[in-house]
Amino acid sequence: MTPDPAQLSTDACTLSDGRTLSYATGGDPDGVPVVVHHGTPGSRLFGALLSEPAAEVGVRILVPDRPGYGRSSPPPAEWTWNDWPADLGALLDAESVDRAGALGFSGGGPFALAAASDDRVARVGLVSSVVPPAENALATLASVPFALRAVFRISDVVASISGPSAVVSQYTDRSVSDPVAEAVAADFHEALDRGTRAVERENRAFASGSLNADSVGVPVRAWHGTSDENTPLSPVRSLVQEMDGTLEALDADHLGTLLDRRRAALEWVLGSD
Repeated sequence: MTPDPAQLSTDACTLSDGRTLSYATGGDPDGVPVVVHHGTPGSRLFGALLSEPAAEVGVRILVPDRPGYGRSSPPPAEWTWNDWPADLGALLDAESVDRAGALGFSGGGPFALAAASDDRVARVGLVSSVVPPAENALATLASVPFALRAVFRISDVVASISGPSAVVSQYTDRSVSDPVAEAVAADFHEALDRGTRAVERENRAFASGSLNADSVGVPVRAWHGTSDENTPLSPVRSLVQEMDGTLEALDADHLGTLLDRRRAALEWVLGSD
């Protein structure tokens, strides 16, 4: 599968408070809609990694820039994933979507689960998902916001100089194709185009927030790597058990899990299992 940002189209909708929510579309234009939630940091360009398999299985992906990333406006103060369903509802209205699946990668996981509070969301898939309250290096840094912002500013500069491999190495130890590396890097740089406030806000929420398993009343399935050093497996296993969902643990790392299971995840969210 060869990621190609040209397979994506970018659009935007205006939210009730005047903010702009930008999003990409890709895959099968006549397919079943699936809202894809990018990582932290991330952007609508994450869709380049999924557009080809989506087209193959009959899925039309909708990939929003979450508030403050890419071309989307920053949100109000203290905005969290619990506020996401209202923004998502405006996107679904703009695209005349009556029923959709939701897929979340890494930091997009909590937002994909929150999306289930919209009764138009039928299933939720989680790939390499963060589970708040998160316990990792970024969660620790979130207690010192300026330090976290500095880390990502420096990472953005270093990656711009060193090339896509500097971004990819943050997420996987495996060798990936040049198109995959370029797509991952493009997503990373686009995410930080408006600065680092969004990634700081989300990591702070991941460190201090929690998920209410009882609030998710739709089928949930997770794919997670046993070698994932970015987001640990154990909290995902516990969360999925609470939700009476299913978990596939595989011998892969953070990005590797996505690359190995992206088609399978889209097929399950589509409802073709």
